[in-house]
Amino acid sequence: MASFSSFRTRFSSVRHALTVSPITLIALTLVFAFCTYNDTFWSIGSDIFSGHPISFVGFVAAVFLLALAAFSLFGFPWLVKPFLAFIVALSAVTSYYMDSLGVVVDRDMIQNVMVTTLTESKHLITLGFVTHVLVFGILPAGVIMSFRLKPQSMLKTVGLPVLTFALSLVLAAGLLMSDLKSYSSILRERKDFMSSFQPGAPLVGAIRYAKMISRSANVPVTAIGEDARLGASYVKDRKPLLTIVVAGETARSHNFSLNGYDKDTNPRLAKLPVISFDNVHSCGTATAVSLPCMFSRFTHDTYSYEKGLTHENVLDVLTHAGLHVEWWDNNTGHKNLADRIPSRSLIHTDNKEFCAAGECNDGIFMQALKDYAKTITQDTVLVLHQIGSHGPTYYLRYPEEFERFKPACRTAEFKNCSAEEITNSYDNTIAYTDEVLAQTIEFLQAQDQLTTALLYVSDHGESLGEGGLYLHGSPYFMAPDQQTKVPMILWMSEAFKDKFEIDQSCLANKDNTILSHDNLFHSLLGMLDINTRERDPALDIFATCKAAQKVAQKVAQN
Repeated sequence: MASFSSFRTRFSSVRHALTVSPITLIALTLVFAFCTYNDTFWSIGSDIFSGHPISFVGFVAAVFLLALAAFSLFGFPWLVKPFLAFIVALSAVTSYYMDSLGVVVDRDMIQNVMVTTLTESKHLITLGFVTHVLVFGILPAGVIMSFRLKPQSMLKTVGLPVLTFALSLVLAAGLLMSDLKSYSSILRERKDFMSSFQPGAPLVGAIRYAKMISRSANVPVTAIGEDARLGASYVKDRKPLLTIVVAGETARSHNFSLNGYDKDTNPRLAKLPVISFDNVHSCGTATAVSLPCMFSRFTHDTYSYEKGLTHENVLDVLTHAGLHVEWWDNNTGHKNLADRIPSRSLIHTDNKEFCAAGECNDGIFMQALKDYAKTITQDTVLVLHQIGSHGPTYYLRYPEEFERFKPACRTAEFKNCSAEEITNSYDNTIAYTDEVLAQTIEFLQAQDQLTTALLYVSDHGESLGEGGLYLHGSPYFMAPDQQTKVPMILWMSEAFKDKFEIDQSCLANKDNTILSHDNLFHSLLGMLDINTRERDPALDIFATCKAAQKVAQKVAQN
């Protein structure tokens, strides 16, 4: 009994020591967050303020006070502990991806997370991630919940959070005003600095995401291109048309040997009469942004989630013109692009050859395509949305027999692989995409009953450790070329070129021209001779490479 009494006494002493006011608990949690979850923030800050430690201290103090002001709004006894427990758990998650992979958790990344699937996201839940969250998230959350809050009068309960909020804002403003010119310049020029701050960046991103979703809720879709009509090309060669548009996934232009990469990642396509455009830039750095944007009529500078969701896209315009359009998916869905056309998901196909790991690689398309081609009786556009090179489990994106570049990383834990192994694994995915595209083209070549073509363009690229960045999804303002420069490849059958009077050599001369996803909407319409006010000839890469347009240009010049 004596020992039990002694234990109760010691436990009571510990509980007494852990008795604090809500505002004190918030301040302690913020100190912990600054010290624990912000390796990247401190690293960037040290570089920016090199040689100016006093300015650095002043800026950090201002950031701390701004965070204290915001958090003080939750400084009520019944709310503060659950809120702070959530904050440390969130910070543990976001800091892991920020500090180990260079992934910024902003609005676009949150959007990407919200529309992803369990199949895709499960590969990011690694042993290292779970350990990090347990040690730096769950354990600190438990400590926060164990604190006792000092009893306070109603006046203090309500007044202290308000007073803390006001005083913190005033002090923060004073610190920032002491060197406003320098601080504002830093915030303007080095947006990556505050984008790395935990938990501020993800909280601001979540608020922006919620506002974006609320603005676009229950908004009707605006029809576009209802004036679309088939051009004169459809009068001749009445064989049904089959144009395949391949929406690639996470393929970066740098690693295509067609574009000068020193490894032979495109041995099959190199033997086919394709045009590889090697200076193409994406609309975004993640599928949730880039995929809707690239099929929309909006440019990178004018696109927004709301505009993409509330306006029809090029697939709708093609449908208005009378073409049959379908979407086939081996990824995370069509992001509302195929809401008004037939779509098919292949991700859960029961196939031992292509889906042995529980996820299908892109070879699954060929099996479905062979059966589908036999049924085509009308002009058709088929969009294939690949799983492509999606990481971090690159090794699951290709069959083992296609592991040409070795040694290859065969885990989602990049820290357990060398830079060479990560790159080799990624290069194997590019080589397998090369195989899938080549097989598709060869299949189309053999379809004498159809007029065929294929256009491939990836949604975004990928970082493989350059500058400490991995995967994709970096804010566009700070994203490297590896995430924004994407491959685009065109193949056309002789019958297709004849039907639409396309000069392949003219297009081949544009292989180094600066292009982007902005061109896709208008180029598809131009390629398929669709007459509509929506097509902008300045963004249509086919506009100056068709016989009819060339004649018209010569007449206009004379």
